[in-house]
Amino acid sequence: MDLYARSLADLLATVGALSDDDLPAPSGCAGWSVRDLVCHLVIDAQDVLITLVTPTAEAATHDSVTYWKVSDAPAADDPLSALTVRLAAAYGEPWMLRFHLDDVGQAALRAGRLADRATRVSTQDMVLTAGDYLDAYVWEWTLHHLDLVRHLPHHPGPSAAAVARCRAVLEQVAGSFPAAWPDEDVLLVGTGRRDPTAAQRAELGSRKLPVVLG
Repeated sequence: MDLYARSLADLLATVGALSDDDLPAPSGCAGWSVRDLVCHLVIDAQDVLITLVTPTAEAATHDSVTYWKVSDAPAADDPLSALTVRLAAAYGEPWMLRFHLDDVGQAALRAGRLADRATRVSTQDMVLTAGDYLDAYVWEWTLHHLDLVRHLPHHPGPSAAAVARCRAVLEQVAGSFPAAWPDEDVLLVGTGRRDPTAAQRAELGSRKLPVVLG
């Protein structure tokens, strides 16, 4: 199974196993609960479905790595973040949110498997092959899977292969990290989700963190 399919399937399985009591827990995304993050994943899956049915004859301008760029962290009052929280709260029962993600998530999984990877698609003023677009989404599924289980260690996280792939993307976009660091540490520290240890901070020197990819 390719990493897009595997990373999404693993993420959907973990969300499907969440209990009602898990949803109010904090996630690895600052200011968002697990419930808020699951709602964001619904939007992500919808974006995949929209993009895969938005073909273009234009030449590709980006690939699976250049799709991502270093950007500023969202402001605390970011309207899209606030909208996500309101949407999450609108699901009256926890099962409704889990069901909605499984519904659109499984559709995004099937669409990825059925897509002609050579077809060019358009999204956010970029043109990519469908294959590169799906490969780019390994970052989204994997990083948010880490966010999902950050405070729920009794649930499984993403595969080692997906985490390693995301480290490779981060290092291609923002420069290498010490080779001895575990892949998960690189992602969590590099994106500001966890503070580096004193030893790690010393190894980083004057390097600026976090690296926000968007």
